[in-house]
Amino acid sequence: MIQTKCLIIGSGPAGYTAAIYASRANLGPVEYCGMQPGGQLTQTTEVENFPGYPEGVDGNQMMMDLRQQAERFGADIRDGEITEVDFSSRPYRAKDDAGNEIVADTVIIATGASAKYLGLPDEQKYMGMGVSACATCDGFFYRKKTVAVVGGGDTACEDALYLSSLCKKVYLIVRKPFLRASKVMQQRVMERENIEILFEHNTLGLFGKDGVEGAHLVKRKGEADEQLVDIAIDGFFLAIGHKPNTDIFKPWLETDEMGYLKKTDGTPRTQLPGIFVAGDCADPVYRQAITAAGTGCQAAIEAERFLLAG
Repeated sequence: MIQTKCLIIGSGPAGYTAAIYASRANLGPVEYCGMQPGGQLTQTTEVENFPGYPEGVDGNQMMMDLRQQAERFGADIRDGEITEVDFSSRPYRAKDDAGNEIVADTVIIATGASAKYLGLPDEQKYMGMGVSACATCDGFFYRKKTVAVVGGGDTACEDALYLSSLCKKVYLIVRKPFLRASKVMQQRVMERENIEILFEHNTLGLFGKDGVEGAHLVKRKGEADEQLVDIAIDGFFLAIGHKPNTDIFKPWLETDEMGYLKKTDGTPRTQLPGIFVAGDCADPVYRQAITAAGTGCQAAIEAERFLLAG
């Protein structure tokens, strides 16, 4: 059995920052990194918008830096996954994938969210080579180039508008014959000259030698007038939503209709005393490395204050 004042579930900017602050507060945190140590940023080739890296930094390298910083202050960082929790009473209990039981006075949940993909093999083939699920993270690399955004909701329209300010041309690939976005967003997209909406199009695959050079599409799939279409693009952005990694916590903690963990009064606190949330698992709006790191700091400070209060 493992006992700790603070169990941190999940890594990435939120989890590692929480570990840095909790370690420096002498909480002796135990952190489980989960199935994807370092979180979503490990799928990003270069991060240019995190303060302190004027030349940019590889996403994997940045996560290694944060991890080493936490370990320097004594954090016990483990690469396993928490598979089960029992928040019925304090101290809280959890089990990892090796069968170990962890008993913790406080818990910080930083399990993040996973971008939804179409499920095409080419998405993995070209990951970091033209395929992205974060327009605000990677759009800068496609200045004056041509890109495509997949999706028909507000997020897709926002991403298309953002990219249109950087890129020469933006295709918006929409499965249905209409946009699901709000009327205001629809109007903005339709009025933007360098955005072309491809209604009733599905993506079949991507092509390119050393990165994405184009996409194979099908128009009006399954209909009598079905048509195969190829478009030339330099980048392919997924904007069909994110799924917060919160399933094991749902029996114990409140979530919104999308599964994001709810905060109390705008703080990292949840409705259970001593359990805090940080990062994308509780943030459907910003989803940036810097905001995740900030909430990791907040959660650790809240955990320290909770323990001091007895």
